[in-house]
Amino acid sequence: MSKKLVLVLNCGSSSLKFAIVDALTGSETLSGLAEYFGLLNSCIKWKVNGEKHEADLGPFTAHREAIEYIVNIILSDYPEFVAQIQAIGHRVVHGGEKFTQSVLIDETVIQDIENCAGLAPLHNPAHLTGIRSAQASFPLLPQVAVFDTAFHQTMPEKAYIYAIPYKLYRKNNIRRYGMHGSSHLFVSREAAKLLGKPLLDTNIISAHLGNGASITAIKGGKSVDTSMGLTPLEGLVMGTRCGDLDASIIFYMVNRLGYTLEDVNRILNNQSGLLGISELSHDCRTIEQAVQSGHKGAILALEIFCYRLAKYIAKYIAKYIASYTVPLDRLDALVFTGGIGENSSLVREKILNLLGVFRFELDNDRNQATRFGRQGKITKDNGQVALVIPTNEEWVIAQDTISLVN
Repeated sequence: MSKKLVLVLNCGSSSLKFAIVDALTGSETLSGLAEYFGLLNSCIKWKVNGEKHEADLGPFTAHREAIEYIVNIILSDYPEFVAQIQAIGHRVVHGGEKFTQSVLIDETVIQDIENCAGLAPLHNPAHLTGIRSAQASFPLLPQVAVFDTAFHQTMPEKAYIYAIPYKLYRKNNIRRYGMHGSSHLFVSREAAKLLGKPLLDTNIISAHLGNGASITAIKGGKSVDTSMGLTPLEGLVMGTRCGDLDASIIFYMVNRLGYTLEDVNRILNNQSGLLGISELSHDCRTIEQAVQSGHKGAILALEIFCYRLAKYIAKYIAKYIASYTVPLDRLDALVFTGGIGENSSLVREKILNLLGVFRFELDNDRNQATRFGRQGKITKDNGQVALVIPTNEEWVIAQDTISLVN
């Protein structure tokens, strides 16, 4: 068995992915997912050597309880795996401009991550919970933070500066940062392999679609533009986040409707998106089921989700068609990834139909075949290429962790 094992903790806004990963090969000795945090049906599923297990976590479970279950119940059954873990790797969404690459965690790093919590209010606090819990459970193992924002540090200034007084960037670092960096990095590498091209000569648009969603233009393996901004709130419609919004709505809610700023922050981050539109759920699987039964709110939520994403893709395509502003000199592929991007053939179909003007022509059989962990091309051969590539943020995190530890 490999001696390059890393325990990876990936705390999302409403879920926790965990795995013991071989940093050299990407193989997972043990992997699992705790999800539906904050709901009545919180649960955890894990797989060891192909054998699947699952358990209820109880109503309204959050990250801390899930980590305690992983350490005290699941890992305690596999001491032979735990003994070979060399380090713990943590996904951290926001590192601001402080972190441009992965780092070994110490108290200063923890404080800096906490200082960025206001920039990722659904994520950084969850990451800190994971870090503290892992330190308590594995006090002798080194811990590494891998930042989503680091991948986007290659964006040019014209892509990350907002059209507000420049001193707000110069003095306060208010700018677009972007997230899901490990995912966009991984699928760009895999897309180059599928296309049979060197990474440095591969240009893609990567759509990471899940409870959090973002789209990134990647040129030669480097991010040149992305949809998320100062925080994960900007950009696409998401599970509970509104995405792009006229900023005046905030003033209207406060000054005319009597909401407090705390109310507005909670509404835009926790009560909007698919949940807010459908008035049903933030989970796309539930939304799709409701669409089949004719639920009007679910139908509208899915239509808006797909329409907003298609608009962003069209915008990035238009940028490289227009010679005066060129993030990409050509597009080799559009890539779908993330829980929704990988598994929802319906969402992919709706988006590509909206992009028909750009020569995306869906192949229905290929689209149905690339679900539940299968990758491949989903468009017909004579038009523009669209791919499905399952992401593997955990492998990227494990690679960076071992590299730093060594």
